[in-house]
Amino acid sequence: MQNKIEDQGSKNAYQNVKDIKLYINGAFVDSKGGSTFENLNPFTNHAINQVSEGREEDIKLAVDAARKAFKQGPWGKMKLEKRMEYINRIAEVIDEEIEEIAYLEALDTGLPISQTKKMTARAAENFRFYARMVQSRLHGEAYAVDDEFINYTIHKPLGVVGLITPWNAPFMLETWKVAPALATGNTVVLKPAELSPLTANKLAEVIDKAGLPEGVFNVVHGFGETAGAALVSHPDVEAISFTGETVTGSVIIKNAADSLKKTSMELGGKSPLIVFDDADFDRALDAAVWGIFSFNGERCTANSRLFLQKGIKEKFVDALKERVSNITIGNPMDSGTQLGPLISKEHAEKVKGYIDIAREEGCEVIQGKVPEEYSKGNFVPPTLLLEAGNEMKSSQEEIFGPVMSVIEFETEEEAIEAANDVKYGLAGYVWTNDIKRGHRVAQSVDAGMLWINAQNVRDLRIPFGGSKASGIGREGGHYAMFEFYTEAKVIHVAIGDHHIPQFGKKK
Repeated sequence: MQNKIEDQGSKNAYQNVKDIKLYINGAFVDSKGGSTFENLNPFTNHAINQVSEGREEDIKLAVDAARKAFKQGPWGKMKLEKRMEYINRIAEVIDEEIEEIAYLEALDTGLPISQTKKMTARAAENFRFYARMVQSRLHGEAYAVDDEFINYTIHKPLGVVGLITPWNAPFMLETWKVAPALATGNTVVLKPAELSPLTANKLAEVIDKAGLPEGVFNVVHGFGETAGAALVSHPDVEAISFTGETVTGSVIIKNAADSLKKTSMELGGKSPLIVFDDADFDRALDAAVWGIFSFNGERCTANSRLFLQKGIKEKFVDALKERVSNITIGNPMDSGTQLGPLISKEHAEKVKGYIDIAREEGCEVIQGKVPEEYSKGNFVPPTLLLEAGNEMKSSQEEIFGPVMSVIEFETEEEAIEAANDVKYGLAGYVWTNDIKRGHRVAQSVDAGMLWINAQNVRDLRIPFGGSKASGIGREGGHYAMFEFYTEAKVIHVAIGDHHIPQFGKKK
């Protein structure tokens, strides 16, 4: 199917995007039921292509293929060095295809291409990082017990793991899960978000080109209530890693309990950014604007609650108003675009609904302006909710769009109390030149990740995840390898004749 993109400031760009099939047991196949669904462009709301809709029978085929590849195929018995050759080859192919991947990501999600280029470039490093990590760090412990025992641990892959990924930054987040899963020796069934299938399909093409054995990696497109639910409930799936909305995560945990699956949940957020009077004004301003309006505001770690100390509030708000009015809204394929359309019309309407609620709650709403020529897209302009209260619905619930509540505080204690007075606990940001206070506040905010005088800069060696309603478990670094994608096994070795009770022996 041909898709036409209006590339602002340059010639019209054309891209042929073929219809998408499932990828099962090393082949691209139609779903067993033959159903498809339409994939829409967020910028035009025209169809990009058709996608095969996988259901329970397709999940079963994918899981069977993955289980066979692990139990009977070469993957489960493969030497570490050989497996790492495959992992590094995937990274090489990603590098070869990076321009197309960035294009498809922008086309599918509405994210500005200048941002998708940076995100997709990180995907190859996800594989290289875990290849290095597995080779250097995937080892256990050993303990001697006098002259009688040596006890040691090894880490074994789980088997078939199910990965359910979101539509925001899909390629980067898919590889973030797929890389450690494969590197540690598991086989994978990926159920990507139905709203962003293009780069999940591209990942299947990349892995196919890298030559992984049949069944090691599988992709089943479809909907959460059918394909996703079937993956979670399948008895041969040993673990589910999910990134997405908190209510869905709760349902997955409940359904996974029946088969006692491992689960890792990276869920929603309503993260605070706290700016004290003594903060570096310009850098804090840059971080606050970038942290909520980049990625179209569709990011779990977005600083959607901005806490400003009273002495700096008026000046900071004036600067925010100017920034919001100057953010470039437009075609995601234009390299100058800073804010593109949201993922779907339904999601855009949901975000607009929260803005209406904020008005009713008494907020002053300040917004940028969407150019009239982009009226067909799912645009929500960059939005400030001024004079917000932390107790408001718009300050308490995850909006997942380019909307930031601005809340005043006076004391350090007041800021901490308000920051923690929310059900989420994913991320937080503190801006102050008093480094002692920075540490105090960061250690007091209930969140899995805190940044002091910094924007959201990630380190793959460090755990990623939250507390409270923001999730269970951690991704990244050795946490993914040791705590989730492998199982510790203890080996006890007798090196002497230790005492064994002799029950039933005649004296």
